[in-house]
Amino acid sequence: MPSTLSILTNVFRDPRERGRAIAIWAGFSGLAVALGPVTGGLLLEHFSWSAVFWVNIPVGVIALGLGAWLVPTSGDPNQGRLDVVGALASIVALGSLLFGIIEGPVRGWTDSVVLIAFAVGAVTVAFFVTWELHVADPMLDMRFFSNPRFSAANGAITMTFFALFGSMFLMTQYWQLVHGYSPLGAGVRLLPYAGTMMITAPLSARIVEGVGTKRVITTGLLTIAAALFTLSFIEVETPYPLVITVFCVMAVGMGMTMAPATESVMGSLPRHKAGVGSAVNDTTRQVGGALGVAIIGSVVTSLYASRTGVIARRFGVADDEAAEAGDSLRNALDVAATLPTRAARALFEFDVKDAFVGSLSIGLRLSATVILVAAFVVWRFLPARSRDAAAEARATVIADPAVSVAAGGG
Repeated sequence: MPSTLSILTNVFRDPRERGRAIAIWAGFSGLAVALGPVTGGLLLEHFSWSAVFWVNIPVGVIALGLGAWLVPTSGDPNQGRLDVVGALASIVALGSLLFGIIEGPVRGWTDSVVLIAFAVGAVTVAFFVTWELHVADPMLDMRFFSNPRFSAANGAITMTFFALFGSMFLMTQYWQLVHGYSPLGAGVRLLPYAGTMMITAPLSARIVEGVGTKRVITTGLLTIAAALFTLSFIEVETPYPLVITVFCVMAVGMGMTMAPATESVMGSLPRHKAGVGSAVNDTTRQVGGALGVAIIGSVVTSLYASRTGVIARRFGVADDEAAEAGDSLRNALDVAATLPTRAARALFEFDVKDAFVGSLSIGLRLSATVILVAAFVVWRFLPARSRDAAAEARATVIADPAVSVAAGGG
């Protein structure tokens, strides 16, 4: 993923062309959103789960062949040594923090293992930042973040994927376990969302040329927040057309946000540092997504477990089965099947679904709040427009240790 953006930045050197190329790149991400769930659903209907890995081999072979044939060679003339210590520190830091977040609802937030994980993560993050500021060849040059265009755009991407991954992870369960769709059925029903994003993302570059990056990204983020907040009012029996309409509104916001934000990240660095900028852009997506699934998923899991415990006691479910039902909605539906009468099974099933949807609503509102924070960050700190070619050339001061970083800007 990082190499794709760095290739685009080096092939399309004119800022306007680069913005349009990145917008098309973002549109193909929308295509992947459509093809991934549908392809996965088809494979799971006819093969084992391992098929979702095997199918990538021919795709990878074809991509390698086309890359060797079509992609020009480019690189940083001052490429330094691999920062092994920084890489290991980032792995330990993120691994520890995510472990603590995921285990919190299971072990308890005051459990010694959870607290130790958070402590290790915090200490390692501090070490990573200190190390990257002083090592000769840092994995991530922290001075890049002195550029408000780079920092605000990366912050917006991180928080957007935090909300997106966290909410989509839960909505997948909503489609399959609450509405009863198969994996393929759920994937097919997401096609309008992906199609909307495919159309909107390439158009965002044209809109940016007219009104500027800040307005487009802020509008996109506010659109996402409004859609997530509206989704938080869904119920067990909310019809599919209504839900997918709100999803398409969210896709419009995503298309208006991701391409301009990505172009801001890539355009804020000199071309010979395109690989670094692309890697940071991709890392912020993955870190934001991982934290979103962990944090929002943990909040929803905690709420759902407490609500399901009350429901289970009302139906006289044994403690061990009640605990099992509180682990996931899938388990709760299995426990419902063991109840003695059809009426009890139907009522218990509806109640646990209602408990899940109620907890999901809180998670969606948390996601909307995070997106509103991202919108504020962009409006407050992201420059309205990207630099012209001459000013952009001055961005090399960020990559040159011998030059003052005070030129920043964006």
